[in-house]
Amino acid sequence: MKNNKYSVLSAAIATALSFPAFAADSSEERQPMETLMVTADFRATEIDKVPASISVIGKQQLEDDGGENFQDILNAIPNINWSGGSSRARYFQIRGVGDQEEYEGAPNSSVGFFVDDIDLSGLGMASNLFDIDQVEVLRGPQSTLFGGNALAGAIYLKSAEPTAATEAGVEVSVGTDDLLTIGAYAGGSMNADDTLLGRISVQSHQQNGFMDNQYLGRDDTNARDEVSAKAKLRWYATDKLQADLTLIHGDFDNGYDAWSLDSNGENTYTDRPGKDTQTTNGAGLSLSWEAHKAFNVETITSFADTEQRHAYDGDWSNPEYWAGFECPIYDDNWNHIGDAPCVYDYWWDKTAERQNFSQDVRLLSTEDGRLFNGTTDWLVGLYYNRLSEDNSRYIEDRYADELPRKRKLYSDYSADKVSAFGQLDTYIGNFHYSLGVRVESWSADYFSDGTDSEKLGEDFSESHSHDETLWGGHISVSYALDADQQIYAKISRGYKAGGFNTDVDTKTYPELSQYLAYDPETLYNYEIGHSASLLDGDLTTRVAAFFMDRDDQQVDASIQEGEGSESPGDFILYTANATSSTNYGLEASASYYLTQNLEFYGSVGLLKATYDSYIIEVKEDVFLDLSGRELAHAPSYNYQLGATWRGDTGFFANMNLSGMDSFYYSDSNDFVSDDYHLLNLRLGYEADNWSVYLWGRNLTDEEYGVRGFFFGNEPNKDWADQQYVRYGDPRQLGITFRYDYF
Repeated sequence: MKNNKYSVLSAAIATALSFPAFAADSSEERQPMETLMVTADFRATEIDKVPASISVIGKQQLEDDGGENFQDILNAIPNINWSGGSSRARYFQIRGVGDQEEYEGAPNSSVGFFVDDIDLSGLGMASNLFDIDQVEVLRGPQSTLFGGNALAGAIYLKSAEPTAATEAGVEVSVGTDDLLTIGAYAGGSMNADDTLLGRISVQSHQQNGFMDNQYLGRDDTNARDEVSAKAKLRWYATDKLQADLTLIHGDFDNGYDAWSLDSNGENTYTDRPGKDTQTTNGAGLSLSWEAHKAFNVETITSFADTEQRHAYDGDWSNPEYWAGFECPIYDDNWNHIGDAPCVYDYWWDKTAERQNFSQDVRLLSTEDGRLFNGTTDWLVGLYYNRLSEDNSRYIEDRYADELPRKRKLYSDYSADKVSAFGQLDTYIGNFHYSLGVRVESWSADYFSDGTDSEKLGEDFSESHSHDETLWGGHISVSYALDADQQIYAKISRGYKAGGFNTDVDTKTYPELSQYLAYDPETLYNYEIGHSASLLDGDLTTRVAAFFMDRDDQQVDASIQEGEGSESPGDFILYTANATSSTNYGLEASASYYLTQNLEFYGSVGLLKATYDSYIIEVKEDVFLDLSGRELAHAPSYNYQLGATWRGDTGFFANMNLSGMDSFYYSDSNDFVSDDYHLLNLRLGYEADNWSVYLWGRNLTDEEYGVRGFFFGNEPNKDWADQQYVRYGDPRQLGITFRYDYF
């Protein structure tokens, strides 16, 4: 880790938490800030009243920052990170807990990801920010709300709601890297009595992807070609029944040519550039019915169908490149018998089709239905979810003068969850007590069959089944210091189902038989916090300290197969259980209007996430002791500092600086990233119904890693382990024009 990281961190904390020091007496009339509501909870609640560590980024800040995709605003959220093994952010970590990849076809997310109640966990590519009203990130176990796939927390994107007023608009951005983004929206009342409202939005985003393929002479092999659409209908069927229908569509036809042997972040040399595509169609239907004076009935039905393809050129180069080197040749007993021009070719290609259906039914008390002399709100509910995924994986590789080896694997996976949950919220004086529990029955089945040309066309198959009953919940107490401040304490228990490893070949590697299955994980989270809205709403602050105790922690692990020229590009990927780990830290955010024209805002996350005791086998008879070491993708800090100025004549400026500490890329090695700091700037002019902005992201052109590997991938170096890094987006400049009709 960097020795000077704490000086940067100290400055970030001091600035983020000392905005009131900039305040001065002023006679200017100030407009109070918009009150943000948390909508991901069972009941919509003002953010200052939520007894939990949560970040809500509202529509105005999203527009001011100008991010196109959720990954563009990650550093604005304390203690969140992502794993950059795909063309867009897909796998997230909250407080050091989360997933880094999913190659095997048995998804089991630790971080929930939702767009308008449609569950897209593990499919974070569908996260563009156009026509999004707000982004909510709930940190810590959310088992009462979401069950087993929110062990670390949940990310909730809420798109703009339809209104009775007629609205329409268009936004166009052009920029470097051949960027062209076009978005449009329209909405309003669809009948005379305003009982049927609608809204639709569509966006197309295209850019070359910042990489130059020197071998093919192309600059678009890593391109992003993304189309997103949303439609929402709201029907006031009666005075007591409201129906909301949401439809989403995403078509992401992205390239994946992001890795290079020289890891310079600019050039690639592949002869077969990869692909990273995702087509998602989803629907969600929410019904809210005032069924009785004592309770309301709410139902949420959602379905998402997704087709994915993830493919890459695993040798990261081309035949001519390898032929320029001499490589050792071995006999069947691994005796060195000579040298010859290198031959190395590797192609990995997986397609998957996933369906995710869920049904949630809840009864929520009204004011007349409160218990215990009108002090206690209650809710009970039932939930069913079925996730199924069909996979087809193809690997073709060739080493030395051998014939290409071809392997095909087809798999079917399905998991069913049935759960019951309930929550009590008691209000006595200035105290609010909350108790929630969820019990879940989980079962999963897996079947696969395939062929391997190296083994004379040998067919193989395997099947697994697993089921268990899990539970989680929370208990919290909060106290209102006054009308604008509260403190709280919370204990929550999260869980994540166990399962089976589908990529463990026990015939070839009998020592891995212990990893055929892995146990469920539990996480206890202890948290205290304070929130406030002060100075007539001009200043808002949130701070939370937490301690997390993980038991039977599930850890992504891998072993590189083969020696010498025997399938060095192949890995056995599996999930294992570490004994335990401990995560603790702090999250803080603040926003302050110095004047009615100038706002400062900032956030910081501090994290210490370490294994208690864990030894992992990284190669045959080679072990790595991770006891006391930090978890992968768990930086010690991340932060954002920003300011927005709006002049009385329409001129606008926004500047923000964000950064992240170094972190381990993997649990299979000690390879560490560099810390980084990104500067964004947005200048513009805003009229009544149109605006124009000049902007720059990563203005200092910082080179920062988002994913790293450490393994042998170069035959000319006798497959010696090397460090390889995939970098985040470099500097980009552009201009955006927006027109709104209302």
